[in-house]
Amino acid sequence: MGQTLPLHQLGRRLRDWRDDAGYSLEKAAGKLPGMSQTALHRLEKGMKAKPNPRDVRAICELYGVPEDLIDGAVGLAMQAAQKDWWWHAYGGDIPEDFDVYVAQETAAESIYSHQPNLIPGLLQTPSYVLALAQESLPDAGPEKLERIVEVKTHRKAILTRPKPVMMDVVISQAALHHRVGGADIMAAQLRHLTEMTALHPNITLQVLPFEAGFPGGVSMPPFVILDFGRTAEGNPIEPRTIFLENVVGGIYLRKPDDVSLYDRAYHRMKQASLDAGASQILVTRVAKEYDRG
Repeated sequence: MGQTLPLHQLGRRLRDWRDDAGYSLEKAAGKLPGMSQTALHRLEKGMKAKPNPRDVRAICELYGVPEDLIDGAVGLAMQAAQKDWWWHAYGGDIPEDFDVYVAQETAAESIYSHQPNLIPGLLQTPSYVLALAQESLPDAGPEKLERIVEVKTHRKAILTRPKPVMMDVVISQAALHHRVGGADIMAAQLRHLTEMTALHPNITLQVLPFEAGFPGGVSMPPFVILDFGRTAEGNPIEPRTIFLENVVGGIYLRKPDDVSLYDRAYHRMKQASLDAGASQILVTRVAKEYDRG
């Protein structure tokens, strides 16, 4: 199966922190009792199946990593035994702002997103993000809300970078009608959808209309398929990953049978959806309805 998701994330973090601290692999290993250069290299490459949380903490302390991020790294080490799926619980072993999903999203070559009720996060306008945040966090202050908007805005850079991620989206028609904020916010959000797909050929949007019902006879939850591309030899750079998010965290699935199930479900929904041109027309029509009132 190769690297598990937490091992990959842990290794990447440790490698980046070592570089930031100015340590070579040899120098860092020499300052860590009981840690050989080979063992540290394997840990950074995600090749150590069961990293010792105490070793991870010692490494982070050597590099001067802040305590909250050390907690996140130790949490990754503790959860690395899971091989085919991984549960990331906010507020658990790994802090909420330890951006595990964002790192995966950034590394992906292609993203396939199904949203039955909301506009996908990477295509949300700041006003739409803010309205959602105000609903989900009614007691949050302005600074917290502003940070949420900034994080979402920063994530969108993967769509317009020099080698942008390919994003293929299927949203239910319900997502166009579930009102987030006022009519003006929804009108602007839907116009943003049409602009993004018109300006960026790496973004494809299709709408699953009400009359399509439930392809395959199943009401699918929101999910994202992350594909990391292939090596020159044709092997996957990282295993294809399914991300399922809910109010307490997210589940990462990498077991081939699970991935195939979601791949098939996504294909069925695409087949039943309006094509890109008809989807643009529908989104534009609903935006005009919001403009009228």
